[in-house]
Amino acid sequence: MREALIVWGGWHGHEPEQCAGIVAGMLQEEGFRVHLETSTRAFASPQLSTMSLIVPIFTMSKIEKDEVANLSQAVREGTGLAGFHGGMGDAFREAVEYQFMCGGQWVAHPGNIIDYRVNITRPDDPIMEGIGDFDYRSEQYYMHVDPSNEVLATTTFSGEHASWIDGVVMPVVWKRRHGQGRVFYSSLGHVAKEFEVPEMRTILRRGMVWAARD
Repeated sequence: MREALIVWGGWHGHEPEQCAGIVAGMLQEEGFRVHLETSTRAFASPQLSTMSLIVPIFTMSKIEKDEVANLSQAVREGTGLAGFHGGMGDAFREAVEYQFMCGGQWVAHPGNIIDYRVNITRPDDPIMEGIGDFDYRSEQYYMHVDPSNEVLATTTFSGEHASWIDGVVMPVVWKRRHGQGRVFYSSLGHVAKEFEVPEMRTILRRGMVWAARD
């Protein structure tokens, strides 16, 4: 049986405990044995590399050098990494090794909670199968992203809340490699209620399964 580790904590505004419970249920439905931890010390465990998948849900906060080094090594050796919104994309702001692995870092969400459109750029990818462009209400993440990411969905900024980014096309969902490991990220999912949006939930579920080591 494949095993997944969810490490949750950090800023409470992203409802990490509630989201961790939802994600755990999704993975269990996919046949994973799920372990939940609430401290970044879990990333330093010698057992980390035996996991099929690691899901960080840990907005902001700090990660120690030995923790991020062990996490990065596990992914390079084949453990999958997958996550969403700030739990993965705005975690451990001082840890550039972590950002290098994830393929991006949050920097702003102009207008805070707004309505915006998500555009599917790779409808041929199995993660996006049957999903068309859709409207979404949440934080529209403006991110610094790695050009090597394989982008599956984007959003376009209107400039209403920051005129100088009018027309900027920003990745929303991507996948990538880090060594032998598969990495998946979706910027959707500010709070637990957003899991009620079928597209958001399906994209994350499929992305986590794709990232997990067989």
